[in-house]
Amino acid sequence: MNRCGWAESNPLDTRYHDEEWGVPVHDDRLLFEMLILEGAQAGLSWTTILKKREAYRRAFDDFDAKKIAQYSDEKIEQLTADAGIVRHKLKIKAAIVNARCFLAVQKEYGSFDAYIWSFVGGSSINNAWESVSDLPASSAESIEMSKSLKKKGFKFVGPTICYAYMQAVGMVNDHLVTCFRHSAVKKLQK
Repeated sequence: MNRCGWAESNPLDTRYHDEEWGVPVHDDRLLFEMLILEGAQAGLSWTTILKKREAYRRAFDDFDAKKIAQYSDEKIEQLTADAGIVRHKLKIKAAIVNARCFLAVQKEYGSFDAYIWSFVGGSSINNAWESVSDLPASSAESIEMSKSLKKKGFKFVGPTICYAYMQAVGMVNDHLVTCFRHSAVKKLQK
């Protein structure tokens, strides 16, 4: 069975690749979770974040944006002491800011899903990469998404983070054409 090369280094990466990466996500809670996790990943490996994902869910109230938006300075101190997550104070504060912005976007657009998927016209982009080296770090869509998110006050949402986010939530299908998931993910799209 052929997979994207990055997914074969450990069982956690393999499971994520085989079950989640590139699958279109339209659930606002999961879209928010992935936005926070992609921001937390900045400067780190995705494997590091996957290892800490359950601790993140526990520490951040299962990514309930309404609860996170209300976090106090005391809660920030608790989070910076939590070895289960990335204890980067700016990233923790960004998650709180992003929760508030996320709620504002939901109110404005009816759902975060409606807003975020508008950057790809509501349907996934199917790429046809033959090598991992072909994958871009950003795209015109991720650059526009980044600009819009920043304008709305979001933090840790540069074009590269936005592109990784788009890959994670299935806005782009970047499985290699030789990977068994490329066609499987394509079939899951609207």
